[in-house]
Amino acid sequence: MRILLVSQYFWPESFIINDLMEKLASKGHEVTVATGKPNYPDGKIYKGYFAHGTLTERYASSIDVIRVPLFPRGKGGAKNLVLNYISFVFAGLWYFPWLLKGKKIDLIIVFAPSPITQVIPAIFLKWIKGAHLAVWVQDLWPESLSATGFVKKSWLLKAVGCVVRGIYRCSDTLLLQSKAFFGAVEKYADREKMVYFPNSINRSISPESEQDISPLLKGQLENNFSVVFAGNIGTAQSVSTIVEAARLLRQEKDIKIFVIGSGSMLEWVVEQKNKHCLDNLLLPGRFSVSYMPKIFESASVLLVTLSDEEIFSYTLPSKVQSYLAAGRPIIAALRGEGARVIVESGAGIVCEPENGAALATTILTMKGASSGERDKMAEAGLKYFSENYDMDFQSERLIDILSVRMNGK
Repeated sequence: MRILLVSQYFWPESFIINDLMEKLASKGHEVTVATGKPNYPDGKIYKGYFAHGTLTERYASSIDVIRVPLFPRGKGGAKNLVLNYISFVFAGLWYFPWLLKGKKIDLIIVFAPSPITQVIPAIFLKWIKGAHLAVWVQDLWPESLSATGFVKKSWLLKAVGCVVRGIYRCSDTLLLQSKAFFGAVEKYADREKMVYFPNSINRSISPESEQDISPLLKGQLENNFSVVFAGNIGTAQSVSTIVEAARLLRQEKDIKIFVIGSGSMLEWVVEQKNKHCLDNLLLPGRFSVSYMPKIFESASVLLVTLSDEEIFSYTLPSKVQSYLAAGRPIIAALRGEGARVIVESGAGIVCEPENGAALATTILTMKGASSGERDKMAEAGLKYFSENYDMDFQSERLIDILSVRMNGK
């Protein structure tokens, strides 16, 4: 099958879509990626790239990647994000048809975390190429805009809702990453378009591609009861809850909380660490995906947190799949779909979100459990992952789903 991925985010930015496209290419599908210049999550165009101009390069030796200019997101803020979102739409509408001229496409997939507006260039390409358009919905719009405070005016939220309805109407298939998404998406789209298709993780990466971490970091992880949070450090992740838990656990000398990654709240976390003298809160920085298996392997427990907003209860953070695949016990300070998966899998302990005291107590509870009990959680999580989120299985399921829908259209 000739597949075009349209996504504002792609390698070298760290997203699960990178591995999924590589997996599809390895199965004999012809994959092309149409994306922008990498700048997530720090907001700066990556070294070796420029914000202006187009670029064509190769990923994983078999995937053509075309890049269009965009306005980098900077350190966030409404103005920067709006410019970032809009620039991809207009650059995509202008450049993608030209860069893809003469290329035959059977299927267009849009990987759609925020913003949903990145689907707009794909709609235009669908009409030009006569291709089937499948949108893999990762975030709910306009709900997520309201929950994060990005948009507060009701009339503007209604206007965004109209845009979402139009985008969904022009799409042929809506792949929903969470079972909890169905009710929300049904407000804007026909239910027959919707299919549950969760995020997945590629566990077939060769050991040679994994990078060893520094002896210092490895020692810190293995010589303490190490609680590792990894990923974007932003408001949605409720990092203030992690900081509060660290403050309450200052006297527990053998408990260390590692916040690994970068994002809009990182500077605030650094300030709080210094202000409260939190020697138990470690900030090693951001690592490439190749380092994460070794980091997870050395951790005592893996941590996922989310803000206590209704919108986030619908979402299963992609890091949950990564944690399950790592075969380590999990602490989850969240509600909804994420909590359901942790409880159903038996992979760890769930506590109330946005409650530093509850998180601190849960960390102590996990530390007090026997190694056998923690190993049992880890094994249960890995088994659940293999049955639900393994990318080798899910990539084949994706093609099966879309082949049926394309033939039935």
